[in-house]
Amino acid sequence: MTAPATAPATHDRLPALLDAIRAFLAARVLPLEPELLQREFRDLLPRLAALRAEVKAQGMWAPFLPASLGGLGLSLAEYAEVSAVLGTSPVGHYVFNCQAPDVGNMELLHAHGSPALQKRWLAPLVAGDVRSCFSMTEPEFPGSNPVWMGTRAVRDGDEYVVTGRKWFTSSADGAAFAIVMAVTDPDAPPHRRASQIVVPMDAPGVRLVRNVRIMGEAGSDWASHAEVQYEGVRVPVGNRIGRQGEGFALAQERLGPGRIHHCMRWIGICERALDLMCRRAVSRELSPGKPLGLQQQVQFWIAESRSEIDAARLYVLDTARRIDAEGAAAARDAISGIKFHVAGVLQRVLDRAIQVHGALGVTDDTPLAYWYRHERGARIYDGADEVHKASLAKRILKRYGMEARE
Repeated sequence: MTAPATAPATHDRLPALLDAIRAFLAARVLPLEPELLQREFRDLLPRLAALRAEVKAQGMWAPFLPASLGGLGLSLAEYAEVSAVLGTSPVGHYVFNCQAPDVGNMELLHAHGSPALQKRWLAPLVAGDVRSCFSMTEPEFPGSNPVWMGTRAVRDGDEYVVTGRKWFTSSADGAAFAIVMAVTDPDAPPHRRASQIVVPMDAPGVRLVRNVRIMGEAGSDWASHAEVQYEGVRVPVGNRIGRQGEGFALAQERLGPGRIHHCMRWIGICERALDLMCRRAVSRELSPGKPLGLQQQVQFWIAESRSEIDAARLYVLDTARRIDAEGAAAARDAISGIKFHVAGVLQRVLDRAIQVHGALGVTDDTPLAYWYRHERGARIYDGADEVHKASLAKRILKRYGMEARE
């Protein structure tokens, strides 16, 4: 099925790049999917590593990064289009070194890391030689409130001593380092209490407690969501990213582009799900000569999915262009809006596609069941949809004179 034409790009080479990525995915990545869906991802990492080497050799590596770091120097809006294409495969972003949380960690280290941190951690991350993780959410505190946490980083001379417990530390299993959000100034105002600190995962006192099972999947290597204990971990003060107390501000800065990355990946999943739905509708016969696509309800699902995906795509791309032009603060409302809007579109499109596939849809013979399990969290992580809806509504109502009351 042909996706709608992408919006005009400011970068002349973007259309050709998108075509090249689609061709690479079709020829080299999609044929691996049956194995990927039936086996542990770690079993296929050597083959995925070979594909990553091919991508690098073809000059399509890490397109979100500036050319000075070996990327393609795309704007956020341009990379959003790339992310949607990569999202059509469960491992598309990984093969192109665009996977979360590494994308956000690379952007953070590039913008705010010291030269020493960039040399020690950013360079191998950009090269694809290591993985990283992001450690913010804690079991005892709501993840949607990033100013409320118990992990402490206490200054002791030229070191921080980090103590606390985190979970949903994305990709901790196999990561070389974590960017840990920890309270460094407990007496400061709420939004100035925390800092972000690079912690090597092999440092004494770092303990990977477990990989949390998510919808029946434990995760491994690049796909884990781990619980991690930091027990008096000592790291140099120079491992801090930015100034002390800037952890929340850095998290917010990371949030805008991160939402674009997530939402466009979800749109890529929707495009693939719709394609599979349409193929099933024309190939599956209810009786001889009567394909499933003749059913009006199936036609409704296809039409609704197409219109919802198109609208979501334009909403996200407009938000990305606004961030590029005016910064994330100016796009704050839209950044909240795209998160819950596209997460809802994603779940509806996947649900329709599974229904059209019938019993086949709940097997791992297609990627639909995998995505349905893996992406149900879209309405929860990065802040529950309900939190974003309430926050957005309060900001809107404030412009009409109503002050928020708790």
